[in-house]
Amino acid sequence: MTAQHYIGAAMVLGIITAMGIYSGRRVKSASDFLSGGKKAGVGIVAGSILGTLVGGASTIGTAQLAFSYGFSAWWFTLGGGIGCLVLALFFSKPFHNSPASTLPQIFSREYGQNAGTAATLLTSLGSFLSIVSQILSGVALITAVSRLSPFLATLLIVVLMLVYVVFGGVWGAGYVGMAKTVLLYTAVGGCGLRAMALQGGVGAFRAALPAERYFSLFARGLAVDGGAGLSLVLGVLTTQAYIQALMSAKSLRISRIGALISAGLVPLVGIGGIFVGMYMRLNYPDIQSGTALPRFIMEHLPPVMGGAVLATLLVALVGTGAGISLGLSSMISNDIYKVYINKNADDNKNLWVNRMVIGGILALAAVFSGGNMGSLILGWSFLSMGLRGAVAFGPLCTALFLPGRIPGRYALLSMVVGPVLVLLGKLMLPAHIDPLFLGVLGNLAILGLGLYAGQIGKDKTHL
Repeated sequence: MTAQHYIGAAMVLGIITAMGIYSGRRVKSASDFLSGGKKAGVGIVAGSILGTLVGGASTIGTAQLAFSYGFSAWWFTLGGGIGCLVLALFFSKPFHNSPASTLPQIFSREYGQNAGTAATLLTSLGSFLSIVSQILSGVALITAVSRLSPFLATLLIVVLMLVYVVFGGVWGAGYVGMAKTVLLYTAVGGCGLRAMALQGGVGAFRAALPAERYFSLFARGLAVDGGAGLSLVLGVLTTQAYIQALMSAKSLRISRIGALISAGLVPLVGIGGIFVGMYMRLNYPDIQSGTALPRFIMEHLPPVMGGAVLATLLVALVGTGAGISLGLSSMISNDIYKVYINKNADDNKNLWVNRMVIGGILALAAVFSGGNMGSLILGWSFLSMGLRGAVAFGPLCTALFLPGRIPGRYALLSMVVGPVLVLLGKLMLPAHIDPLFLGVLGNLAILGLGLYAGQIGKDKTHL
């Protein structure tokens, strides 16, 4: 990077950091921090969702996978958009009207405290892996364009994540998310158009690359890519960060519109990354795939603009990691700390605990991402979403739409069996079968037994 690159990057980072600190002035209580005091408008709701969902996996990770498989890489952002659409049409009303403030609280009210605690612990694993994938994206970005070591790159990313959200909570995620969305779509969309212009248009890509591999949504196989899309849909529906955004809205209408805007915008950002990945495959076939997007920016954009775009990508992955950390801290403070450690914690104490938990989560993720975790960023992102869906999707649907019909012990068992089957499937199933299908089927089968058992119990009571 030249001095001009750093000038462009500093401009973007300065704007984002100032907005993160400014948003902290809106926080007067734990309620403001976690749900915005239910005062958020459409921009904050959409900004919180987009700012968390569209990150390193949607940009750097998508270009990385497109380098090898073209449009198969679209499933992360396409599945995320479908998930936001389902969220808006079917889940926004029960979420917004729920007296609960976290996903585990919904389970505790319906199935008992043990189910809520299990949901906190098990969904946290998937969320944690998503934070790790953002750190891996950031390390790939920073080390590709600078002389910083992976350790220093990780440290920089964690510090930025703390600034992003620890001051402002939902307000920070929303305000910065809005700014980040404008910058990111301009940057990645511009890179995609630039790649198409350099290559000579879409027709030139189709002429140079085999269509069955690079222009198919199922290039890796129907089960693999279909499972990837399903994991995103279920992951969006069962991630605290997105639920929290809906709960922060002033009204149900605003909650729904914010989710619909997100549904329309999320898939678009993936297209730019796909064309960059395919361009780099054709013109720089020997590079490491994870550096495809950063290398394109360095090679083909003016320095000041390139620096600004690189900083925007950094902010994108920072925002996703920070937003998920916020959702995790909400669950841990409300469903672990206030239930088992300090039931009488006042508002100031709870706010302090939330901020400390965010710091601890990010520090642990930094340590974990330093190990030998493999290099496919989207692989970890798909797995994290799939684990969350396998834990919570079925029990969440029955809690919201079939209340009182499933005995708590069956819901608890389904939460445990689902992710266990996903992890076992990851180890034992052939590579062309996504283990998410096994986990979700096991989860739903146990809930089906619970529905039958609950009905039998009611029939006996009536007799």
